[in-house]
Amino acid sequence: MLLPIKVKRLPHARDLPLPAYATDGAAGMDLLAAVGDPVAIAPGQRALIPTGLTIALPEGHELQVRPRSGLALRHGIMLPNTPGTIDEDYRGEVQVIVINLGQEPFTVTRGMRIAQAVLAPVVRGQWVEVESLEDTSRGSGGFGSTGSA
Repeated sequence: MLLPIKVKRLPHARDLPLPAYATDGAAGMDLLAAVGDPVAIAPGQRALIPTGLTIALPEGHELQVRPRSGLALRHGIMLPNTPGTIDEDYRGEVQVIVINLGQEPFTVTRGMRIAQAVLAPVVRGQWVEVESLEDTSRGSGGFGSTGSA
């Protein structure tokens, strides 16, 4: 089942395709760079890459923005706030924060697949303050307390 995502292309993305699934079984849709000129990112540096899209998500959903595994493996290109969240009430341009963790400069060019977007349902919670919590076998152990690796 495909849920409709309302999208408006901004002028700098008029000639680019809309995000799409690369295969029938893909979880994420590719987001494309809507840059005018190439953007060079030196090792250790970040850049904000526009997609040229504004969206209205279905109620009760978020759009998770994740890195592309090929860019991560081959070039060390990651998203520092992974996964990034686009909230259902956000109406600004979808942009992707990219960081170069590789050894060489990396250049983002127009139409390059820079990230993937996964539409996900959101379950909202409500904090309920209590005096105590139920015990568990783990207790308060954290940060590696469940094993040596």
